[in-house]
Amino acid sequence: MARTVADQFVETLAAAGVKRIYGIVGDSLNGLTDAIRRHGKIEWIHVRHEEVAAFAAGAEAHLTGELAVCAGSCGPGNLHLINGLFDCHRSRVPVLGIAAQIPSAEIGSGYFQETHPENLFQECSHYCEFVSVANQMPRALEVAIREAIGKRGVSVLVLPGDVALHEAAHAPPAKVGGLLPPAPLATPSRHELDRLAALLNGDSRITVLCGSGCQGAHDELLAVGERLKAPMVHALRGKEHVEWDNPYDVGMTGLIGFSSGYYAMRDCDVLLMLGTDFPYRQFYPEGGEVRIAQVDIRAENIGRRAAVDLGVVGDVRATLAALLPLLKDKRDGAHLAQAQQHYAKARKALDELAVGTPGKRLIHPQQVAKAISDHAAEDAVFTCDVGLPTVWAARYLAMNGKRRLIGSFWHGSMANAMPQGIGAQAAFPGRQVISLSGDGGFTMLMGDLLTLVQHRLPVKVVVFNNSTLGFVQLEQMSTGFIDFGTEFKNPNFAAMAEAVGIRGIRLEDPGEVNDGVAAALAHDGPVLIDAVVNRMELAMPPSITVEMAKGFTLFMVKAVLSGRGDEVVDLAKTNLWR
Repeated sequence: MARTVADQFVETLAAAGVKRIYGIVGDSLNGLTDAIRRHGKIEWIHVRHEEVAAFAAGAEAHLTGELAVCAGSCGPGNLHLINGLFDCHRSRVPVLGIAAQIPSAEIGSGYFQETHPENLFQECSHYCEFVSVANQMPRALEVAIREAIGKRGVSVLVLPGDVALHEAAHAPPAKVGGLLPPAPLATPSRHELDRLAALLNGDSRITVLCGSGCQGAHDELLAVGERLKAPMVHALRGKEHVEWDNPYDVGMTGLIGFSSGYYAMRDCDVLLMLGTDFPYRQFYPEGGEVRIAQVDIRAENIGRRAAVDLGVVGDVRATLAALLPLLKDKRDGAHLAQAQQHYAKARKALDELAVGTPGKRLIHPQQVAKAISDHAAEDAVFTCDVGLPTVWAARYLAMNGKRRLIGSFWHGSMANAMPQGIGAQAAFPGRQVISLSGDGGFTMLMGDLLTLVQHRLPVKVVVFNNSTLGFVQLEQMSTGFIDFGTEFKNPNFAAMAEAVGIRGIRLEDPGEVNDGVAAALAHDGPVLIDAVVNRMELAMPPSITVEMAKGFTLFMVKAVLSGRGDEVVDLAKTNLWR
């Protein structure tokens, strides 16, 4: 049998270190999947929905930093990839999407399942190219891999099924040295470092805001905190890199953050932003009285969210290492002490919300999240759905430098957690993977619960079962709307899991939480925890605006007038009278 374009494609992926491809087979993918079968060194992860394939690939890329791959057949197959690929691209993880295409001779004729992926995927990729002939493919694939790795994002190759079966053109084998170029180390000039040091060496109160760009810079962050006596606030994507063993960390800011993080940023003279593109402008200092310095490897991030007095382009770790010798020791630690005391108070208040009383239903979701954190392995990988599961993950999962946290933190898609758990577990079969899923997100892609069984992936899926789109309900209430269209009629998810061969544990009483979570995490295989939690739990923001207060008041008046006064009472009992 002649060597085909598909064979050449698979060989190049293997040279790039690709170990698995997530997807669903289809006629336009047959040439490629058969080449994978014959090659024998790349695993095919058969998911039940292509959106899951893209989320799973993104999770693998997030954890490994290496290229991950997903694939979809022509038309609807590859269209299903698009939401997950948007998430990968916005999360800046290296993923290659393979979009199979209808027979090349039929393109442009309105053929069955015809779409134009080379146009559709442009917005969620650095590189998106249609492969029309055999001798184009080798270079196009190599460019796609380099773009995804070098720019940290998505590349998409569109490959008609018939072209995949053509005889491969002669081309030299891909060389790893050119295929996987190492990331550059960017350090600012001495002039820029001197300017930054001059800003930080004054008598001003300094607060540091840390994001995902602080990955690998933990030691340098602690040294800066000690030198400047500066409290550190982290954005959500900075949590796994900044929070642990850090006496200067005073919590997260933003709508789901801590009051201590909010006020540490507002009550300072200088804000130092490190590797963050934190998007919510209302949480930045106002009025122009606070001077802002921003360090980021991407120049386009400088000044995008707040007006900065000094922008420095550079890798956070390298920049801090070069900056530290230029910084003076501050003696006044009052600003840091005040922020630390505020954080201790906020942390204590949140921990008190995570205590349940046996026999008193319903369960507080905070109790479930804290129990998961307490019982999880030291190197556990957590994934969380958007909405309230992200709130509980941000506030109650303790990081330690080995644990990882993945979510749809930029794209904000529902249904990401279990699919990302699939990718994390496939990449690290011996590691504990825990998905914190909302009942809305879980049921959206619930079919891929079967993937855990089929591929023997021991993911622990925790479903916060409050029978509502909880965060949407909170948004509606906070703006004065009667909650509408948010309610679910859910089955017993634990019983459903048992029916498909997964251990199911249903928690309905606070007294069951600790033992139930411990048993689930100790089980050698996939588990679904169906945690029936209080629908009326409020995830209060760190600062309540006048508009929010007006909104809740308006909601309560409307609820009473609509004959739903019992819900107002339940809301008060849950959040005020515990």
